[in-house]
Amino acid sequence: MVIEQTLVMIKPDGVKRRLIGEIISRFEKKGLKIKALKMHWFTREEAEEFYSVHRGKPFFESLIGFITSGPVVAMVLEGDNAINVVRLMIGPTDGREAPPGTIRGDYALSKSENVVHASDSPENAKKEISILFKDNEIYEW
Repeated sequence: MVIEQTLVMIKPDGVKRRLIGEIISRFEKKGLKIKALKMHWFTREEAEEFYSVHRGKPFFESLIGFITSGPVVAMVLEGDNAINVVRLMIGPTDGREAPPGTIRGDYALSKSENVVHASDSPENAKKEISILFKDNEIYEW
């Protein structure tokens, strides 16, 4: 058993469409533990740090514009092999290609408006969590 923490973020389109409860419920039903949860509105600087891996790519500016367009709901989830489990639950980036039953397959409208973000590696999870949460905001229970 490998207990991991990962960051999941319901993006502005998911918040605007009132999918917060439905998405959180899926993770809880899967048995993942919520260790931290908050609503957050990215500043441009935070967004650029969060998506720094995409700096210089053609879609970087539109990505920053989208993620700063409204509030997100960010959460730290914990569980056995959590990063892989969450990635399987959310489906591929392009919601039009995501299978039914995945979060993106059920709710995403396009590749850019794909409802959720999830860390793709332990290293990125640690980095992304540190951008959105202070250590004292992640609870042990």
